[in-house]
Amino acid sequence: MAFRQAIQQSALDRRETALWPRTREELEVRQAALAGRREPPWRPSVEPAATAGCAVCFGPAEAGRERAWAAAAFAGATRGRRALAVGQVDAEYEPGLMALREGPLLEAAVRALPQAPEVLIVPAAGRDHPRRAGLAVHLGAVLGLPTVGLTRRPLVASGPMPKAAAAGSLSVLMIDGEPVAAWVRTRAGARPLVVHAGWRTSVQTAIEVVLASCAGRRFPEPIREAREAARRERSRALR
Repeated sequence: MAFRQAIQQSALDRRETALWPRTREELEVRQAALAGRREPPWRPSVEPAATAGCAVCFGPAEAGRERAWAAAAFAGATRGRRALAVGQVDAEYEPGLMALREGPLLEAAVRALPQAPEVLIVPAAGRDHPRRAGLAVHLGAVLGLPTVGLTRRPLVASGPMPKAAAAGSLSVLMIDGEPVAAWVRTRAGARPLVVHAGWRTSVQTAIEVVLASCAGRRFPEPIREAREAARRERSRALR
C-alpha cells in the first residue's frame, strides 16, 4: 500500500492536515493543543521496526527566500527507498519554532516515500520543548506516524550526562518532574545525543528505536541516509 493511501486511511484528526501555521502566534496555539493530546502509546509490532529518518539542508537565498532540500529515507536506503522535497523557506531559525521553518518540507519528503514507515526519527525536539510539542511531535501528528526526536543538546529539560562510556549508557532529562527525553550514548566513548519522546512514543520507546538504528555509529542510519540524500541533491542543484 502506498504511503499516501495509508495516510488517507489513518484516523488522523483532519485539523492537523490543515496548512502548517505561518506565524509564531498560530504555531504556539497549535503546539499547546498538541501538548494536551494523549494518543494511544505506540510500540513496535515487529523487531526491528521499519524506521525512517528525515532531514533538511539549506542553501543560498533566492529572491529573499532561503532555498531548502528535504529528504526522508529508510535505513540501508537504496534507490526507491528515499524521497526528496525541494522548496523555499521564509522563517529564520529559532529554537522552539522549527515547525515554521522545516515542517512543510519534511512532511512533503516523508509523504513521498513509497511506503509508510512504522516510526519516524526527526532531527528536532519532541516533548522537551517550552510547550511540550516540538517539531518531532507536530510532524508526527500531521503525518499520523509515531515519531522520535533527536538533538545534540536539550532544549528546556535538565539532567546529568551519563557517567559510563559504554554504548547505551543514558540518563533521563526532565521538566518539572516529568521525563521528556534522555541523554543517550549511542556509540562507546562518543558524546551522547538527546533522544526525545515524540508523537505516541515514550522516552523508553524512543531510546529503543534510536539504539536499534545506530548500527555502531553515533547517529541513526535513517537520519544519516536522509541527510546525505538532501546534501547530494543540494550539491547537484547548485552546480
